[in-house]
Amino acid sequence: MTLTAQEQKEFIKRGFTRRNLGKIAAMITAGTTLPFYNESALAQLSKVDSAPPDAVMINANENPLGPCEEARNAVHAIVAQGGRYLYGETDKVVALLSQQEGVKQSYIRIYPGSSAPLHQAVLAFTSSTKPLVMGDPGYEAGGRAAAFIGSPVVKVPLTSDYRHDVKAMLEKGGQNAGLYYICNPNNPTGTLTPKSEIEWLVANKPKGSIVMVDEAYTHISEAPFNSDLVAADKDVVVLRTFSKIYGMAGLRAGAAIARPDLLEKLAGFSAGMLPITGMAAASTSLQQKNLVPERRKLIGNVREDTFNFLEKNKFHYVPSVSNCFMVDTKRPGNDVVAAMRKEKVYIGRVWPAWPTYVRVTVGTSDEMKKFQTAFVKVMA
Repeated sequence: MTLTAQEQKEFIKRGFTRRNLGKIAAMITAGTTLPFYNESALAQLSKVDSAPPDAVMINANENPLGPCEEARNAVHAIVAQGGRYLYGETDKVVALLSQQEGVKQSYIRIYPGSSAPLHQAVLAFTSSTKPLVMGDPGYEAGGRAAAFIGSPVVKVPLTSDYRHDVKAMLEKGGQNAGLYYICNPNNPTGTLTPKSEIEWLVANKPKGSIVMVDEAYTHISEAPFNSDLVAADKDVVVLRTFSKIYGMAGLRAGAAIARPDLLEKLAGFSAGMLPITGMAAASTSLQQKNLVPERRKLIGNVREDTFNFLEKNKFHYVPSVSNCFMVDTKRPGNDVVAAMRKEKVYIGRVWPAWPTYVRVTVGTSDEMKKFQTAFVKVMA
């Protein structure tokens, strides 16, 4: 895929150089082969090769429960039709999300996960003069995409109570900020930024800039969604994924929710059929009324039991409301990651902003018991 002459002119107007254009064209063409392009690619930072079969894998914010039984049955039932495109399966997901989120169907675009629209938003709304503004530590994918095409990345430290510092983001982003990125709850800290503060940023941001709210983990936290801001036609793009609460990381389904004109700006950077297995699982999952609250409670109970263990042993952790948390090891975090692997417990990565903290995914109750045993041994 190549950029048209008109597209090249538009990018040059935004301050990109010919060298930048080459990288943009490469990203569009190469897609999933690029090092930052999708969720599984970002998980390369937590990738494990040749893990023993009895290893505890709590390193990539996956949901060990997998898809619900109804979704698994739907996948099995539709595989026989894998020779057909079946675009109607994607339409079903759009219709259900439209009904549940209170937005028109034209405000929803379905993707294989939520990282693709994140990167496409970076392409659409940032440039060499329009930075990406994000919290630090935060999910790195958008920053990697921006750096790859030559857009500035403004990283703003979280507040002392681990919120996105929206006022500092506004100040440090300047009057030409292109895209404000808020993952809520945040990855890796699992902490919330109040909706009122997101609304403040939307109301006070520079004209023409976009606020992107990544709600990958919102179902787990009981935090309010932000689709109402989209329904009110604000400059907001909301991201959703089925990878977390719905346990579909390997099946690939997600969505961007925004005004049609904003979705149209994302649309030029990708095209293609979505997997009917993922679409069938997604639409079926959305129809299970008790699935989200039941899983939220289950994850929450295991998380709180783990926090009780950490407090009992006087380990400092960040009070997450998600399916991951950060714990301070008081020494280089990567050393602890390596030591835990020797105990067959694979935890997540370390962020440069917090070099002594490691991210841990909330696994099953049995997995977290094994984590506790290994962590006490390693920290001793």
